[in-house]
Amino acid sequence: ELRVSLLTCSPGDELYSLFGHTAIRITDSSSASDVVYNYGTFNFDDKNFYLKFVRGKLNYFVSADNFEEFKYQYQVTNRGITEQLLLLSSAEKIALQDFLKDNLKEENKFYQYDFFFNNCTTKIRDILLKMKSPPPHLPAVMPTTTRFRQAIHAYLDKGQQPWSKLGIDILLGARTDRVMTAADQQFLPDNLMKSLDSSRSNGMVLSSQNLYPLQQIEKNTGWLSPIVFFALWLLLMVVLQITAKKKWPVLIGGLDGLLFFLTGFFGIVLIFMWVGTDHSMTKNNYNLLWALPTHFLISFFINSKKKWVKMYWLFTSLAGILLLTAWNFLPQQLNIALISFVILLTYRAFIRYKNI
Repeated sequence: ELRVSLLTCSPGDELYSLFGHTAIRITDSSSASDVVYNYGTFNFDDKNFYLKFVRGKLNYFVSADNFEEFKYQYQVTNRGITEQLLLLSSAEKIALQDFLKDNLKEENKFYQYDFFFNNCTTKIRDILLKMKSPPPHLPAVMPTTTRFRQAIHAYLDKGQQPWSKLGIDILLGARTDRVMTAADQQFLPDNLMKSLDSSRSNGMVLSSQNLYPLQQIEKNTGWLSPIVFFALWLLLMVVLQITAKKKWPVLIGGLDGLLFFLTGFFGIVLIFMWVGTDHSMTKNNYNLLWALPTHFLISFFINSKKKWVKMYWLFTSLAGILLLTAWNFLPQQLNIALISFVILLTYRAFIRYKNI
């Protein structure tokens, strides 16, 4: 009486939904029930929600929804659902249903979420491999040299999210540039779906169907991309330096102070994400080569004539030149939009050094 299928939901427009979603559907004809088990649930009302989220300590949990309600939520947001009917024996279906019901209990339903290694998709993948005997071989569906960052970029580029791409590239460290194994690739819902399709010869998927048609909507992200924004910022500072350094020295000093204050603040955030959180992929972050936390302090001495301040500006300008020279040889891929920003930091540090 049990029918088990994997539901793969297409990406949405919001960042949290940009990579898609995975769930399990179990239809029980004997009890006329149609339930979707979802491991991607979290509670906004959780105490200290944002702090837990930032530190990687937010507990996600499994929830159960009526299929029609689940389907409606995705249909109204124009997100597709692909259903793969799974070939399981009667005993495997019963064991799977019992496992999921047991997971719904308050003492069992919570787990510590990890975007890459313990998310709504990998949880379901691991459950299916545990329940299916023998477990199917799930092959790689991306080139064997693909890195985590490249896989993320593919979704961010397709979703036309240049600012989100910049933010993610700044927060995620060198570990994100590791080549993925076949199992690593399955952190993405589409990849698990394709891996299961590729395993049909192993008897895992009986059939596959799209549950409803999608509307084709053109997106317009506007012209102010990070590359354009930082290039304009650099141009503005060059023009002000040439035309108004004597007229508006306070304005230029204020802009420089703001530049290094914000850069240093980002550096402090990156240090915190490295040592103060459970996020594995925010460690070993080479963005700290330009986002020096010490910039936060130097911003309060922006007009100082002291010798140590002058040496600091010299060090910053030389460090910027070295970083730009080594850009393509770093163990971590830095966002290309940051080149203009690093040039801006280097230029302003050199001007400050020269003027003391």
